[in-house]
Amino acid sequence: MSIYLNGAFMPLAEAKISVLDRGFVFGDGVYETVPVYSRQPFRLDSHLRRLQSSLDGIRLANPLGLDAWNDLIARLIAEQAFSDQSIYIQVTRGTPGVEQPPRDQAFPAGVPPTVFMFAQPLGTATSAQKQAGVCAITAVDNRWQRCNIKAISLLPNILLRQQAVDVDCAETVMLRDGFLTEGSASNIFVVKNGVLLAPPPSNLMLTGVTYDLVLELAVAHGIPHEIRMITEAEVRNADELWMTSSSKEVMAIVKLDGVAVGAGVPGPLAQQMDTLYQTFKHQVMRA
Repeated sequence: MSIYLNGAFMPLAEAKISVLDRGFVFGDGVYETVPVYSRQPFRLDSHLRRLQSSLDGIRLANPLGLDAWNDLIARLIAEQAFSDQSIYIQVTRGTPGVEQPPRDQAFPAGVPPTVFMFAQPLGTATSAQKQAGVCAITAVDNRWQRCNIKAISLLPNILLRQQAVDVDCAETVMLRDGFLTEGSASNIFVVKNGVLLAPPPSNLMLTGVTYDLVLELAVAHGIPHEIRMITEAEVRNADELWMTSSSKEVMAIVKLDGVAVGAGVPGPLAQQMDTLYQTFKHQVMRA
């Protein structure tokens, strides 16, 4: 596997980062993931805008210009043997010099950021998995107040996701102060009485590019929808519940906390949206 690190492409086994890098010591950095279909990055401009927003959120200057990002990502994609990819981008605040305290929380002066990228095969759900749906659990969203920053310090998400894994479920649906925020690694949609409900973008959730696409498809195909705060009661009494992400695409949650969602099978709107998504993927993402 060929990766990119601080200005050079190299085999993964040759990549080295200092143990004093602030990403390792503090989790002081941000990341972005970009799905690639048939060697074409999907909505790269949107992903790079979100990366810029995350960098702005932690007061870290973007180390590269837009053209440089585009060129490096194109080369990284070309270096891989597989066509469908997931590109991981990470930017940290770098490694303090020897004259600086190695573990001072204050920003180090004059330190170049660490830029790391790699690609792995893009794994998506199978047709059988989508037809069956998945189970999920709920948990209190106990993360910090800046969830719109795609920070590499993901320990709260990891612990919340593991709660689902421990009971053989696919996702943890998070609730804060009685309202839906998102999943530990996905966005969550609710369907009630034929209306698609989506929580509004805020500092308490990370708005996915797939989230945006689902709403665009709803508009384009006349699917009734509302973007608003969604109560816990609405989540628990939903006719349909979905999780969306670049890897899960549109995945129906058919059981929540051991209780069937709706009829306990993927609902008609989930099936319609998945069909629209797959059509879009083949006509646009693979174009």
